[in-house]
Amino acid sequence: MRYCAFLRGVNVNGTSMKMAEVCKVFSEVGMKEVSSVLATGNILFSSAINRSELKLILEKALSDYFHYEAFLFLKTEKEVAEIFAQNPFAKSDDSHIYIFVGIEGVEDLLLQEFNDSIKSENEKGAIVNQTFYWQISKGNTLDSNFGKILGKKSMKEKMTSRNLNTIEKIVKKF
Repeated sequence: MRYCAFLRGVNVNGTSMKMAEVCKVFSEVGMKEVSSVLATGNILFSSAINRSELKLILEKALSDYFHYEAFLFLKTEKEVAEIFAQNPFAKSDDSHIYIFVGIEGVEDLLLQEFNDSIKSENEKGAIVNQTFYWQISKGNTLDSNFGKILGKKSMKEKMTSRNLNTIEKIVKKF
């Protein structure tokens, strides 16, 4: 089965990771056809091991190698393609679209947080097939009320996000 591992917290807050080293760690624990997409922790690979076991193996290997608490979320090639295809928002030069991947049910938590947050003009959130999508005007991501919620420590092990453009690059590289 082909997967994309979405790593959380790569190259932020002092966790510096070279993707070549991350790919080496994946290969050393038996993953095949390992490659990375961008420097933001998107690792493509193949494995016959079941998803929940893979998550444990890979998080432990990364934690041991890089000396940090690793969190990653796995999606199959088919799931990533569906996530990209089901984006509910129109692409525009004025806004970013983010996709969130994480633990089961995280999309409901994100929608609740989004609905409870103060929104800027043109900011939207939606769930499509258990995936949360967020659109925000360029330049407002980090200052937005919802953007600040995403950085909370309590969210760390629950999800990570990627820009729609990154998801598109992953789909193309699969």
